[in-house]
Amino acid sequence: MTDTAPQTAAGKVLWHFTMSLDGFVAGPDHDMSWMTGFTFRPGLVGEYVRTTGAILGGRTGWDAAVDKARPYGGAWEGPLFVLTSHPEDATPAAGVTFLNCSAAEAVRVGLKAANGKNLEVFSPAIGKQLLEEGLIDEVDLHIAPVLLGDGIRLYDHPGARPVRFAETSVLNVRYHPADLGG
Repeated sequence: MTDTAPQTAAGKVLWHFTMSLDGFVAGPDHDMSWMTGFTFRPGLVGEYVRTTGAILGGRTGWDAAVDKARPYGGAWEGPLFVLTSHPEDATPAAGVTFLNCSAAEAVRVGLKAANGKNLEVFSPAIGKQLLEEGLIDEVDLHIAPVLLGDGIRLYDHPGARPVRFAETSVLNVRYHPADLGG
């Protein structure tokens, strides 16, 4: 069973995350170790490898991910952009460009580099800015069967009014606890 149609390379700005049941996309200090051991739809990673032309992330996430594999387990090759107000002290890496500009300008740069494929946004803070500016074309979430209880939320905006989306698919999620011992 598939819950959504396969992703297409349509030059979209795609805010894309795997998220815990309680709304976190990373643990405290951008910890991503909780993401191992989950099985998603067959071919899902390959779908994103084929349709992603460039990735835009934030500096805090980059600093936490330095010396780790490239996105999608290293299967994806392409330009990665990191938006930062201090590019001069960022840890460089092959294929990574540090941008010191507005989020909207970073999208323009990223879409041009994506060359007709999708620009994936891997940052809650940048995604929130782009959403407020009307620059997110689609939000794509994969819900992992785990409760983190703490970390970095996909969308953390206390006091904001609800942001509604047009339905492309509705997914009902049902799990039972697998390990209550910790």
